[in-house]
Parts: sequence; structure tokens; C-alpha cells
Amino acid sequence: MAEEQLELNLELAPRVDADIVYEEDEPILYEVRNYVAYITLNRPTLHNAQNSQMLYALDDAFARAVDDDAVRAIVLRSNGKHFSQGHDIGTPGRDFEKPMDRRLMWYDHTNKPGAEKAFAREQEIYLGMCKRWRAIPKATIAQVHKGCIAGGLMLAWVCDLIVASDDAFFQDPVLTMGFPGVEYFAHVHEMNVRVAKEFLLLGERMSAARAYDVGMVNRVVPRAELDETVAAMAERIARQPRLGVALTKQVCNHIEELQGKSTGMDAAFGYHHFAHAQNSLVKGDYIAGHDLKSMAASNRSSSQDKSSA
Repeated sequence: MAEEQLELNLELAPRVDADIVYEEDEPILYEVRNYVAYITLNRPTLHNAQNSQMLYALDDAFARAVDDDAVRAIVLRSNGKHFSQGHDIGTPGRDFEKPMDRRLMWYDHTNKPGAEKAFAREQEIYLGMCKRWRAIPKATIAQVHKGCIAGGLMLAWVCDLIVASDDAFFQDPVLTMGFPGVEYFAHVHEMNVRVAKEFLLLGERMSAARAYDVGMVNRVVPRAELDETVAAMAERIARQPRLGVALTKQVCNHIEELQGKSTGMDAAFGYHHFAHAQNSLVKGDYIAGHDLKSMAASNRSSSQDKSSA
């Protein structure tokens, strides 16, 4: 008896051809010095906006540092005016439509319809890879100067320590786009709940000094001393026993998990994508018609309003 062929609607959508222009061949720079790997975000002309090219290169760099026995600590830093202005939502190098060599077990997003497209991509490139980087068994230090905005927070927050220059600021203004915070929702673990609500609802810049006061930043130093301070901390960690460092990270991360960090983050991710779907239905665009220029203009306007109040 011949087996009947199952017929299914595969629920696929045509891939979109996009004209992608990368301004940097190497969006991530990598060097090792004194047993410390220095990983540098390198889209300086675009304030280190995070496209897929950059984030997959960052994943490669973290993996390279983990695999190298001569690396005992990792520093994440950046070239340019700002640490990172967040996700790339409008540059010539925005590669949302480009299939990538995926690292986790989510399927390709580029031929998926509707809200599934962004959901699949962000499970991999934002939530999944950030969780992966947080679990790195070697100590990581985020070296933050000037703006650490929206998606930039995610890169700093996955690190074990954050050292900021005195001109640094932190901000998550994505409520303007209808979102309850960025995809890697660590806000209520990085600061207390009432401060987290203020941070999100007002969308204002938080100075490095206040970030230190609320416990989000380990140290604040003059900009001229930032490199030296971070290098000294990283080299001190490099002298510690490798397994002891890994176990210290593991137990601290485990306590956060007992406090509900990942389960809460997964719930927040679902809310984030409900907002994406709402934007598509109401405004015809999953990010509510915003791009980097409009978000930057909104931030400038908010800062001017506050300074004139």
C-alpha cells in the first residue's frame, strides 16, 4: 500500500532583497595583552549601532577568548564617541533581511511571515546570544564611555563588572517605540524595581554617578583613567585561579536564576514582541516607524526639555 503524501502549507514568505552596505570590514577588533582579551566594538561612525554583522563577529570574538588558554579575562570596549547607541534600526549596514550563520537552535527568520520574523531573529541574536555571553566561564568587564543606550545596555549587562568613565550615561528610551524595555530585560536586577520603573517610564539618561549609586556600575573614573583602570582590574583577575573564577561566576549567576532572572526575562521578551505585533497592526511597521535619526532627535529633545525645566 503506497504511503499517502502529506500536504502542508509551510507558511513561508518571500525573502526581501536589501541593499546592504557595510562601512567596516571588521566591526569587532580583537587583541590579547597580558593575558587579557580586549574586544572592541568598531562601528565608530555609527556610534556602534549593533547590526547582525557586528553581533555575530562579537560572538566569534567571545568564543575565541574562551578557547584560548592564554586568555584569563575579557574586556569589552568600543571605538568612537559612544560605547553603543543600541540596535541598528536604520543605517546602510542594517542587515535585518540577511540570512546569517546562526549559532543557536532557532531557524532562519528571513523567510518567515508576520510577527514570527522578528521573534525568531531576536530569540537568536538578542536574547539567546546575550544569555550565552553571560554564561562565559571567564570574567568579563564592560568598559563604558559616553552613551550606553538601549541595546548597548544589553552588552554591558552581560558582563560581570562594569567600569564607566565619568562622562558615561545609561538610557533605555524604547518606550517611545511602545516597548517595555530592550529584549534582554535585566533592568530589575541591575537596579531596584522603583528605579527601574523610573528608568523605563521617563526614558531619561542616567549618569554614571547615579548608576554607581544604584549598584549598576562597579566603578566610575575620569575618562583619562578609564583604560588604565580597566586594564589593572582585568590583569588582577587574570592572576586568579581559572576554575575559581569560573565557579564564582557560576554560583553568582545561579543565585540570580533562583531569583527568577531568566524566567522574568523570557516573559518580558514575550511582551516585547506583543508590542512589535501591535506596532505592525496599528502603525504599519514593527518598530513604529522609528529609525536611528528619529530616536536620536527624540533623545535630544527630551534632554533639552529636562535642562530647561
